[in-house]
Amino acid sequence: MMDLSGKIVLVTAGASGIGWAISQAFVSAGAQVHICDVSNDALSSANSDSHKISSTLADVSKLDHVNTVYEDIIRLYGQLDVVVNNVGIAGPTAALEDIDPEDWQHTLNVDLNGFFFVSRRAAPLLKASSGCMVNIASTAALFGFPLRSPYVASKWAMIGLTKTWAMELGPFGVRVNAICPGSVNGPRIENVIANEARQRNTTAGNIRDVYLRQNSLRVFVEAEDVAEMALFLCSKAGRHISGQAISLDGHTEGLSNWFDYKADKFSG
Repeated sequence: MMDLSGKIVLVTAGASGIGWAISQAFVSAGAQVHICDVSNDALSSANSDSHKISSTLADVSKLDHVNTVYEDIIRLYGQLDVVVNNVGIAGPTAALEDIDPEDWQHTLNVDLNGFFFVSRRAAPLLKASSGCMVNIASTAALFGFPLRSPYVASKWAMIGLTKTWAMELGPFGVRVNAICPGSVNGPRIENVIANEARQRNTTAGNIRDVYLRQNSLRVFVEAEDVAEMALFLCSKAGRHISGQAISLDGHTEGLSNWFDYKADKFSG
């Protein structure tokens, strides 16, 4: 069991899905966890689950909300040892020419600007504690991914910033890494599959089969797998790991869907 007793951890979008699994993992390791989320209902449920969890209702794409998160952390704990940048939305599923510029902007506002806003405020606190930053990216940060341009753009940027910030913060003893999960079981990937099936005029079952065949182990990973990797990276066992983009995906061979884009090629 990894022991992070006394550590203060911030998990963005920490009240459900992968974020909640990460929050629970750090609590189990003895840490005090502060979560932020846009869902008040999810936060209420999370707060009632453990006295080791505190929270702020916040949309990290809004700078004033991020400032409030950090005001709460400083007021409650006076320090920060770990930040897990988990917040992110899937964005639209559409061909390049069909992407609504507003959808593009919204995806980057949440997935990239929010990531920057949170990390910027975390930096001086992590320098003071020689802490850790873990960024939840995606295998879409390592490959091209048809029909997912805004999401891909934000996740590739995340990897570049992970490596850049590892260089900037390393001399202060701060480790910065990214985890690149493949498809993670849960409602989010089911929505992605359903949207792609509609775009490609085929069934969700066909798309799911293609996604499974994208990795050598033919698996979807679990939220708990991501949580355990985040915990490892912030533990003593990961003390010399920094600047890495770590795949957690059953070995993705590529994100091509093995379909020609034209829907009539695979309808029926």
